[in-house]
Amino acid sequence: MQAEDVMADAGAAGLGPRLAIFVARHRWAVHAFLDAVAVVAAFCFASALRYDFSFTQNDVDGLVYLLPFALVVHLVAGLHFGLYNGRWRFGSFEEVMALVKASLVSTVVVFVFNPLWRPRLLPLSVPVVAGVISLVVMAGFRYSWRLAMERRLRPSEEGRHRLLVFGAGEGGTQVIAALLRDPTSEYVPVGLLDDDADKRNLRLMGVPVLGSRTRLAEAAADCGADTLLIAVPSGDADLVSDLSERALAADLAVKVLPPVRELFQGRVELDDIRDVTTADLLGRHEINTDIGAIAGYLAGKRVLVTGAGGSIGSELCRQIYRFAPAQLIMLDRDESALHGVQLSIEGRALLDSPDLVLLDIRDRATLRETIHRLRPHVVFHAAALKHLVMLERHPAEAIKTNIVATLDLLELCAEVGVGRFVNISTDKAADPCSVLGYSKRITERLTSYFSDVTEASYLSVRFGNVLGSRGSVMTTFQAQVDRGGPVTVTDEAVTRFFMTVEEAVQLVVQAGAIGRPGEALVLDMGKPVSIMEVARLVVARSERRVKIEFTGLRPGEKLHEVLLAEGEVDHRPIHPLISQVPVPPVHPLRVRAIDLTAAADDLVRQMAMLAATVGSEASGASRTATRAPGSRS
Repeated sequence: MQAEDVMADAGAAGLGPRLAIFVARHRWAVHAFLDAVAVVAAFCFASALRYDFSFTQNDVDGLVYLLPFALVVHLVAGLHFGLYNGRWRFGSFEEVMALVKASLVSTVVVFVFNPLWRPRLLPLSVPVVAGVISLVVMAGFRYSWRLAMERRLRPSEEGRHRLLVFGAGEGGTQVIAALLRDPTSEYVPVGLLDDDADKRNLRLMGVPVLGSRTRLAEAAADCGADTLLIAVPSGDADLVSDLSERALAADLAVKVLPPVRELFQGRVELDDIRDVTTADLLGRHEINTDIGAIAGYLAGKRVLVTGAGGSIGSELCRQIYRFAPAQLIMLDRDESALHGVQLSIEGRALLDSPDLVLLDIRDRATLRETIHRLRPHVVFHAAALKHLVMLERHPAEAIKTNIVATLDLLELCAEVGVGRFVNISTDKAADPCSVLGYSKRITERLTSYFSDVTEASYLSVRFGNVLGSRGSVMTTFQAQVDRGGPVTVTDEAVTRFFMTVEEAVQLVVQAGAIGRPGEALVLDMGKPVSIMEVARLVVARSERRVKIEFTGLRPGEKLHEVLLAEGEVDHRPIHPLISQVPVPPVHPLRVRAIDLTAAADDLVRQMAMLAATVGSEASGASRTATRAPGSRS
């Protein structure tokens, strides 16, 4: 423990500046002296009790002889267990445990030594009783010091926000302890709420549990709270949304702790308290991942991520990096995006790492050289064009990037023996009716074909809208609000699936561990959300008065998206949030036959036919068939 911490504790406990400095400089000596006083007093009191406060000279001599030995033994034991060398914060649980160990050892040693002296120095009961008394006194002194310190540190309620905390679990315990030990905190916890009936009589550092969420308004009125803190880092979107509505009805400001994955080392700090975001209200999902399975296919492997600078790709890189791959190869055509992802992972962005590959996946020759040189074991393919309306106008570009470039990548990965290929797909590939949907469904089918040809784990992962990704409806709405509106919604009844980028990628990485060759793994994104409701939330969080206007559905847009196509069964054999559905393959020759010079309408018709074709086209295929005749070299 640092001297600055000791001085802070001493000052907080009410000591003057000079005395605080003395305690800081001579902490071990002060603690040892106080413990020695406790031991002497305990032995004197225990002896007095044993002799009914009537001493003979022999009794006094025995006490005088045994006391120095008991003191030395206790101080040596205390040094051994770290009581007097600054190892523990004064009054902490760890120090009390060390104190118990030191007292137990010293009591046993004195108890054994006492009868070895002839005649016996003191009755056998005296060392035992003295050991118990000294332990109580020393622990009591430490507790009193700690209590005085915490009372001095407790922030004044004057001019502070009175905080009602929902959650009396680990998150609530940590945040209340942090708040009550920071005199500069702008919040003072005055009450707790928890739905667990077993916690109704609980108090955390003097803060009482006042009931469940149903008593939120009454509890706020009783304790004069003006702010609600949702201190449940594992809480899902439904919980945050329900508590936010109740709080707003009770005229309470709402704060929240971020999800567990966003907390540094899983610990709650005061800086973690923040306003509720739309992602909290729409996109929180409790996800349990099999860390062992993930590490098994990523640790020590060469992993390639295409589209590494995008919203999905960059988060993939950040999560994959945690599992210590032998090499994490980040490929993108945008140098600024690569700069950003390197900075977020390594804390540096010199762009001098061989792990950064500046490459357009439509350049087959360079892509081939790169894949053959790097020979990755695992590939996550996130590079794609994704803006639905734009692709409706330029279907040839969707074919070149989303279909042909993906086919090139699949062929090259098959050539070098990539063992696992994860194609990032979209919910628009389920019963597609747009250029984006057709292109992604075709890539699912191509991936399935190469799983048959290579007999390796080539699979697709399908999910919906990602909150906070580039071009997402959330960022669009916020930009419209910032410029004064209006916020444009296609249709009042339109719904979409939402998930935060961290949650979506977490399930993508998990899917890569459990997916079987040729499958599309469909992430459970919860209930579909009304886009109108999203718009209202964004507008409500703004101080501006912004109108909402309806523009009508655009070409290729659905009123309601689906995650599973007609005929696909929601089968979840391994993970409760991941459905696994087989995908019928399509032969690369059929894809290579697309005439890119055709008119846009004809291109869309060709894509629709390829996306809708059913049946296995890979039966009997050999590894030599992975390259179609006449394909580019």
